[in-house]
Amino acid sequence: MSTSSLPLTSDSHRRFNPLTGEWVLVSPHRTQRPWQGQVEGAAKVESVAYDPACYLCPSNSRAGGFTNPAYTGTFTFDNDFAALLPGTAAWESNENDLLVARSESGRCRVICFSPRHDLTLARMTVAQIRGVVEVWATEYAALAADPNVASVQIFENRGAIMGCSNPHPHGQIWANQTQPNELGKEVAHFQQYQQRRGSGLLADYLALELEKQERIVCSNPHFVTLVPYWAVWPFETLVISRRPATALEELSEAERTSLADILRQTTIRYDNLFQAPFPYTMGFHQRPTDGGSYPEFHLHAHFYPPLLRSATVKKFMVGFEMLGMPQRDITPETAAQWLRQLAPEHYSGT
Repeated sequence: MSTSSLPLTSDSHRRFNPLTGEWVLVSPHRTQRPWQGQVEGAAKVESVAYDPACYLCPSNSRAGGFTNPAYTGTFTFDNDFAALLPGTAAWESNENDLLVARSESGRCRVICFSPRHDLTLARMTVAQIRGVVEVWATEYAALAADPNVASVQIFENRGAIMGCSNPHPHGQIWANQTQPNELGKEVAHFQQYQQRRGSGLLADYLALELEKQERIVCSNPHFVTLVPYWAVWPFETLVISRRPATALEELSEAERTSLADILRQTTIRYDNLFQAPFPYTMGFHQRPTDGGSYPEFHLHAHFYPPLLRSATVKKFMVGFEMLGMPQRDITPETAAQWLRQLAPEHYSGT
């Protein structure tokens, strides 16, 4: 049955996520309920280009006696409070297959996107973001060459509500000895789809979305941002490469510039949605780096933003979502329409 004939905008239903093999409950009628939940103040716009108290600004001191260089572009360093450390001794514990633990080594890197304290990806130029993309690709390749690294996770937490401890524009890279849970799910489902259908999962999905044009937010010659059919977060988006590259290091010069452009387009729309700096977690999923062959993998990035109805109303995973399954009220089609119709220029004028 065609989806156009189904009551997807009115009736409760489940949607399947082929990347993870999990379901999400969609309840569109719940958008009419009155809101009396937590309301917080909108995030403030950073107003100073240099903050002498910021440990990420150029020439400032960090923990452990380190001093940042007077950098003028990007700046990358090992996290001073790394969650993963290289050279961690190998050990394993197993009591009756119930109390199981294993050591995990790795590296954690920090990337300052810009020396300016008051910028975000949404307020950087394509050329400036292009420099960040280049660092991401270089760091991925370097970490992937380490035989003790099985996966490289590049991500950005934007906003205090998303756990960002410093407003200076920056992101992180965690290189694990093993595959993390979410990447492992996707790898398995990419492989299963390839075996079952003989084609690429995200390549087929992107072709279907481009045909329907219902959930597309923005696009350029090499990348597309859309609200996935199975989205969980209110304004969740997926950034997909048109060519099925498996990792950032495979992107051509033109594709890297297009990635910078699509990230700028997407984050500007997020800020414009509620006329405020928009918090989110964003991260790339790339092929594992454990020495295996993953030709079926398809480079993409996830944006997970918590804002629900305004810059002051947040969405949390609680109740049934923690105990049963993810659930959302705003349909992916509605979210995509709102984002798509927003101006491509930043609301602040910068």
